[in-house]
Amino acid sequence: MKIVVIGGTGLIGSKTVAILRQAGHEAIAASPSNGINSYTGEGLREAMAGAQVVIDVANAPSWEPAAVLDFFQVTSRQLLAAEAEAGVQHHVALSIAGTDRMPDNGYFLAKAAQERVIMASGIPYTVVRATQFMEFLGGIADAGADGAAVKLAPGQFQPIAADDVAAIVADLAQCAPRNGTVDIAGPERAPLSQFIARYLKAVQDPRQVVGDPEARYFGGRVEELSLVPLGEARLGSIGLDEWLRRRSTVPGRPAM
Repeated sequence: MKIVVIGGTGLIGSKTVAILRQAGHEAIAASPSNGINSYTGEGLREAMAGAQVVIDVANAPSWEPAAVLDFFQVTSRQLLAAEAEAGVQHHVALSIAGTDRMPDNGYFLAKAAQERVIMASGIPYTVVRATQFMEFLGGIADAGADGAAVKLAPGQFQPIAADDVAAIVADLAQCAPRNGTVDIAGPERAPLSQFIARYLKAVQDPRQVVGDPEARYFGGRVEELSLVPLGEARLGSIGLDEWLRRRSTVPGRPAM
């Protein structure tokens, strides 16, 4: 089966492409670096020819609210138009758990808008709503930094490893379209502050985590369940300790 992976050279895309190729599929790693641009439309018609499935895991180049909204709306419309022309049978898009629960977070609002474009397209689809990636824990800590402290809202958190995200996305792409959403998350749930404290300790970062109900999450107010699935979710298998262990054994990466 021919499967086009938009954002196929990024964190999730490259892992997804490798899994699909190992399974015997013709997986195309589509990105601007190889002449396939989902924003401008360059190369899309050629890439889609003969494809049965398109996976969109592309990320916006900017987190500025207007820019990220424009990116996800434009790229989704470009992709879906090209898919309709090519007869693609399944559109799989990676989104975020809680897109409908963070009304003051520009990135979450943009992903919600992307979902609406997909759902209205008429093309069979599966939207995969993932919790935050473990690979972003350092960035989350930095975003909450306040001198020697890291201030974080006390809401629940259930991060998922990129390897699990890619494996689940690849699996869903080989299944029938859900014409709905699938929530995915890591195997552990705990307050955000606990996860970040464990991460900082593991990387020997001396900053202290401080719970602060008024702390924002990339500009958005966080309630108790803003960042986790509310109902049934498909869980990854890699917990934080295992992810940290794997990360410490990557060649060229300092041990923790």
